[in-house]
Amino acid sequence: MDADSVERSVLDRIIPTPETERELADKSSRLKSIVLEYVASHGINAEVRFAGSYSKGTYLSNPDFDLFIMFPEDVPKEEMERIGLQAGDDILHGERIFSDHPYTRGFFEGVEVDMVPCYHLESTEHLRSAVDRTPFHTAYVMSRIDGDGKNQIRLLKKFMKGIGTYGAEQDSRGFSGYLCELLVIAYGSFRGVLEGCRKWKEGVSIVIEERGPKFKEPLVVYDPVDPRRNVASAVHLDTMCRFMVAAKSYLNDPRDVFFFPVGMDIPDRDEIGREFDKRRTRLVSVSFPRPQAIEDSLHSQLWRTQTAIGKLLERNSFHVMRAAHLMTDETLTAVFELDTDSLPPAIKHQGPPVWVASSEDFLDRWKGLAHGEPFIEDGKWTVVVNRRYRDAKTCIDCEREYAGVGKSLDPMIMTVRDHDATLRETDPSLLMEVLGAGFPWGPVS
Repeated sequence: MDADSVERSVLDRIIPTPETERELADKSSRLKSIVLEYVASHGINAEVRFAGSYSKGTYLSNPDFDLFIMFPEDVPKEEMERIGLQAGDDILHGERIFSDHPYTRGFFEGVEVDMVPCYHLESTEHLRSAVDRTPFHTAYVMSRIDGDGKNQIRLLKKFMKGIGTYGAEQDSRGFSGYLCELLVIAYGSFRGVLEGCRKWKEGVSIVIEERGPKFKEPLVVYDPVDPRRNVASAVHLDTMCRFMVAAKSYLNDPRDVFFFPVGMDIPDRDEIGREFDKRRTRLVSVSFPRPQAIEDSLHSQLWRTQTAIGKLLERNSFHVMRAAHLMTDETLTAVFELDTDSLPPAIKHQGPPVWVASSEDFLDRWKGLAHGEPFIEDGKWTVVVNRRYRDAKTCIDCEREYAGVGKSLDPMIMTVRDHDATLRETDPSLLMEVLGAGFPWGPVS
C-alpha cells in the first residue's frame, strides 16, 4: 500500500463516529451545566471552559475532559486553589492531584475528568499558576486548524503512540499532544512532519510565531502563546531519535503497523535465560514496594534510581551494557545487563607523578601490599590493591544507603537480586526489553 492508502485506512479506524461525537457532546454539555450551576449557587466568580484535545477535536478515542474553572486575577492563589478543589470534590467526588498545580481527577458518566482551577488572564505575559497557559493553547490550535488539520494531528498522535514516543510524562519522555498539534501546524500535515524531521539534529529549533530565549534541550519548539517556554522540553534525545528513525522507515515503506503495532510474543524464562547465556552477559536488579506517591513522580524517581545505580556499578568497574525499568501496581523494578557481575580480587590503582610532594604520602599509605610493592607506570606511582567489591550484587547491597535512589523509595528495603534471581523473579517483558526486542514496527528500513 502507498502512504495515501495507509493513512486513509488508519483514519477510518481512529476518527470518532458521529454517534461517539454526539454522546461525548451530550456528556460534556451536562457536565458543564452542572459546574455552572455549582458556581452560580456558591456565589463563585469564575468562568468555566473546556480545554485539551477534546475541546480542540484532536482526540483519538476515549478522550478525557479537561475542565478549567477560571478565576479573576485578584483572587489570592490559595483561595483559588481551595475553592477549585472543593468544587472538584463536590462534583466529581474524585482524587486530589498535587503536582505542579493542584486539581481534581474523577469520572463523569464514565468519562475521566480533570477539573482544574486556574486564572483567567488576558495574556501569558504574567502567569499566575502552572496551568494558566492551557486555555491559550486551546484557543491557538483551534484558530490554526480545520477539519483536515484535525485528522492530520490524529494521524501524528496515533503514529507517535504506535512507535512508543507519545506522552510528555516522566516515563515516556516523549511528545505531548499539544506538541503534536504544533508540529502539524508548523509543517502543514502528518507526512510533512515526517519529512521535516529528516533535517533535525540535536538542538534543532522550530519557531511558529516568535523565537524566545535559547534552550539547551535536544528539541526546541517555541510555544506560540508564550515564547519563553519550550513545548518540547520533555522530549529526551533518544525519544527524538526514535521518532526520526520511525519517520524515515515509514516514508520508505508505509505500513499500518506503525500505527497499530503487533504485540510481541514473550518467550518463557528458560529461553530468555539461554539468550543471556549466548551473550555471556549477566544481570543484576533492584526492586522496591510501590509507595504512595503521584505516578508521574514515581516514574521520575525510577528513572533517577536506574541512572544512579548504573553509575554506582560503573564506578566499581561493572560495565552496564543496557538497563530498563518497570512500574506495576505493586513494585518498581530496574534491571541491569552487565558484561560481568564478578571481578578479580585485585585492581590497579594509579597515584601521583613521582616528582610531586604528595607521592611520599601515597607510598606511606600503600606500604606492605599483598599484591607487590608500588611501581612506576607512565611517570606515576602505581599499585595493585584489593578490589572493594568483587560482585555486582554485593556492591549494590553495601552501597544502598548512598546509591541516590528516588526520594520516595527506601533503599533499606530495596531488594537486590543476582543473575539467577533476576531471571527467576523479574517480569519477562522487562527482561525482553533488556535483551533488545527491536522496534514495534520491525527492522529499520
